Amino acid sequence: MTLNLQNLLDFQNIIDALQWGSFYALIALGYSMVYSILMLFNFAHGDIFMVGAYIGFGIASLLVGLTVAGSLALPGWVILILTLLGAMCLTSIVGMAVERIGYRPLRDAPRASAAITGLMIGIILEQGNLILLGAKRRSFPEIIESQTFSIGGVDITNIKIMIVGVSLAFMLALHLFIKKNKWGMAMRAMAFDYLVVPLMGVSINAIARMTFAIGSALAAVAGIFFGMAYPVLEPTMGIVYGWKAFVAAILGGRGSIMGACFAGFLIGFIEIFVPLVFPSTLRDLIAYSIILLILVYRPHGFFGEPYSAKLRL
Repeated sequence: MTLNLQNLLDFQNIIDALQWGSFYALIALGYSMVYSILMLFNFAHGDIFMVGAYIGFGIASLLVGLTVAGSLALPGWVILILTLLGAMCLTSIVGMAVERIGYRPLRDAPRASAAITGLMIGIILEQGNLILLGAKRRSFPEIIESQTFSIGGVDITNIKIMIVGVSLAFMLALHLFIKKNKWGMAMRAMAFDYLVVPLMGVSINAIARMTFAIGSALAAVAGIFFGMAYPVLEPTMGIVYGWKAFVAAILGGRGSIMGACFAGFLIGFIEIFVPLVFPSTLRDLIAYSIILLILVYRPHGFFGEPYSAKLRL
């Protein structure tokens, strides 16, 4: 084992870590918001990330195909915006359907029942994808032409810079929505006291729909960006990345927006920098050993509170 300080300080590795952290953070936000308000873990959320990626793939492929055929004359950034907006809207509908069909009837049931339901919904989404599109991997279309910039002798692509920058913008927008918007404040209030807020005229169903819609839309953004960075999609892609984002939500502190983002980026850094010091085959073992050690001393996560009744967004 050789510790290469230059690799640890390599700007390109830092950008790669920020990119992976962006994926995990965007997905983890959905887990964190749902738990803070409804006190349940949406174990189907990883597969909603997969659904968002495939919806983005379909929209982007259609727009790119029409542009190549000459039916449309859309620049890449317009295609990207339309793909993001379309995928966010459609994936949010999927998320609201999951809440209405799968979770609302079990709102007062034991939490184990809701957890198993989430796992079953995830399997249904995966199998539905396999039935509709087959098991063949899909290659995400090139929306924006990749350009490489040399910064201090390090080559960085515009795709990576865009992914990190736009992801941070979405996280900031969610933070401002939660803090400033009346609906966001209603979500915070319900996270603080689930029973009292409905007595003040706030609909639990409306807040639940909004929470699932926002979380699903952010998962779609993560799916599209993942497809742009690593253009290979498969029906089971949501399992691994969904569970890692779930770990980020727990590590950040259940119900904490800031914690989910911070932990997502931390996991991204651990996964990129651990192989620079240790053999790559030990990456997951060492990464999750570090996370386990953190949770031993911070069992409520970085920003979590000791009592579930006090969980806040």
